Amino acid sequence: MQKENLKSEKMGSVPIGRLLASMSLPAMLSMLVQSLYNVVDSYFVSKLGEEAFTAVSIAFPMQLLTLAFAVGVGIGTNSLIARKLGEGKVDEATITARTGLFLAIVNAAIFAVIGLVVSGPFISLFSKNPEVISMGTTYLTIVTVASAGMFIEIIHSKTLQATGNMLIPMISQLIGAITNIILNPLLIFGMFGLPELGIAGSATATVIGQLTAMCYVMTMYRLKSHDIHLTLKGLKLKKDNIVNIYKVGAPAIVMNAIGSVTTTGLNAILMSFSETAIAVLGIYFKLQSFIFMPVFGLTQGAMPIMAYNFGANKKKRFYKTFYLSLTVAIIIMSLGLVLFQLVPGQLLSIFGQESHIGIFALRAVSLCFLPAAFGVIITTMFQAVGHGMKALVMSLLRQLVFILPGAFLFGKIFGLDGVWFCYPFAELVCVLIFTPIGFKVIKEEFTRKKEFEIVPETTGEAVS
Repeated sequence: MQKENLKSEKMGSVPIGRLLASMSLPAMLSMLVQSLYNVVDSYFVSKLGEEAFTAVSIAFPMQLLTLAFAVGVGIGTNSLIARKLGEGKVDEATITARTGLFLAIVNAAIFAVIGLVVSGPFISLFSKNPEVISMGTTYLTIVTVASAGMFIEIIHSKTLQATGNMLIPMISQLIGAITNIILNPLLIFGMFGLPELGIAGSATATVIGQLTAMCYVMTMYRLKSHDIHLTLKGLKLKKDNIVNIYKVGAPAIVMNAIGSVTTTGLNAILMSFSETAIAVLGIYFKLQSFIFMPVFGLTQGAMPIMAYNFGANKKKRFYKTFYLSLTVAIIIMSLGLVLFQLVPGQLLSIFGQESHIGIFALRAVSLCFLPAAFGVIITTMFQAVGHGMKALVMSLLRQLVFILPGAFLFGKIFGLDGVWFCYPFAELVCVLIFTPIGFKVIKEEFTRKKEFEIVPETTGEAVS
């Protein structure tokens, strides 16, 4: 396949504003629907009682860990594919994609075993209530043991996004989320003659949604022509490919896994105050997804554009993508901040929770939204240029050095109200530290590229 015939070439030529919109809006829409699923799922679970909602909240960190590995391998594969395509190395990009698929399947098998062995003991660490333990174990076992659909769908979608195809991943996520939304009440409450499965129904709906999304995206690979042919047939595992995937992917895995550790630690800290506080944290994670998910959708479009133009040595297009992405992220986060400050009670009432604890928590934690906009985009920039370790260090400092110790310290000094301020504190400090580091890294990388002149940037190219 000749480089000039690649569909992914648009990432080096189409004006940045139009390109970012075309690549990010589909992902942002699918992420919003995913957020809607999270809220709908939690809404129906809350109808089973506070024990059920607490059980799902306790299971959330382990569920997040599973997602961390799926997304991490996907991000590592996405970044490497986009850079290879930017350098014109199509065959190496294809080998990278197939390696990513193999790694995704291996990880899914590992988590199936972990789910069978660890689910019960993990839930028991945070509750002595037999009902909470039973429901949490059931839910967590199902979503981890049957997580293959999620792993395989994500690697297919990330590969397509690396080539500039955002439509199929969007439809895939929409199909999965809508399937979840429809099946949740049907399986939880046993409607239209279906068995009443309770908490197991929520987990089963999640798994079926993931499998449906997987089937769709795999079918589209077979029916349509793509720059990358994703299959295990003819798989050639190369050490360099695995290393380079995990060079970006492992830090991404750890960053998301740290989120699991942080949530687990916060649950332990909040448990010393009340179980209601744990439920409030669970509600916050559901609600904040409406704000963060569109920003993550934005980065799904921005990262391959930055990675491609970095590989092609097109500095102006790289920077324009970064600044435009940052502007959009700030706008989204600002809207979220206003919403959480003005109507926290109404947001909590969705889950039958309108306590003072919850209202104060939403207002306090949402102060992190604006600095988080900078943090998310800077992290994406590090991943796009292959500096996954810097993104990892940023996440380690934010969550293990600032959030958890901050929550413990603020809780000791100010009580429960103080715990919530650990988030804005951590986000602000990390942004102040890593913004200058990020700009220094990019300057050095492009200076190094200029010395080798991989692909000279044409002066007459439109970048607007």
